[in-house]
Amino acid sequence: MAKKNLRKGIFITFEGPEGSGKSTQSKLLYECLKKRAYTCIHTREPGGTEAGEHIRRILLHSDGIHISDLTELFLFEANRSQIVEEVIKPGLAGNKVVICDRFSDATVAYQGYGGQIPLEKIRLIDKAATKSLKPDLTILLDVDTATGLKRAKKKGADRMEAKTIAYHRRVRQGYLKLARKEPHRIKVIKVREHVKDTQKEVQRIVLNVISRYKRPR
Repeated sequence: MAKKNLRKGIFITFEGPEGSGKSTQSKLLYECLKKRAYTCIHTREPGGTEAGEHIRRILLHSDGIHISDLTELFLFEANRSQIVEEVIKPGLAGNKVVICDRFSDATVAYQGYGGQIPLEKIRLIDKAATKSLKPDLTILLDVDTATGLKRAKKKGADRMEAKTIAYHRRVRQGYLKLARKEPHRIKVIKVREHVKDTQKEVQRIVLNVISRYKRPR
């Protein structure tokens, strides 16, 4: 099957509270688009680069080490700066579909609404880290906080998942506030009982957006 050409690169991010299934859904979308002959990249935050994977271990698996909310913010943004330069920007320059599991909205929701760091401070730092790059489309997978945490902790809680339920409730509400502010970019999908039903809705939204960027035959 011939590769499908796009007029420009498309940047798609997946967001959601813990246990929303965004990692699974983003990977399923990646496989779907590859089968449809789109040239795609799948990456994640934290992580996504060699440096980023080291940062990921610090952020998620540094048992017994206290990391303040502000330090957490700087680590996430350091990771983001690296992944933008090393993975996302080159992918977009090559007219590829770049799918990222979490991006700037996660920092606003988690360190901003969850950790209660002033949003203006976060946006200033994030603008420097991303060079003002924003996704073309963000899929926000929404799930009840208690249900999501229960799902997430079945695999063993990491450092972020181990935070209080009050923190995670603020995160979820933060995400929903962001979606209300930017409804054209952020599309909220209620997580279905079955993974394939959620993915069907993800594909419907994404394929509609991608169709706007296809080169005419």
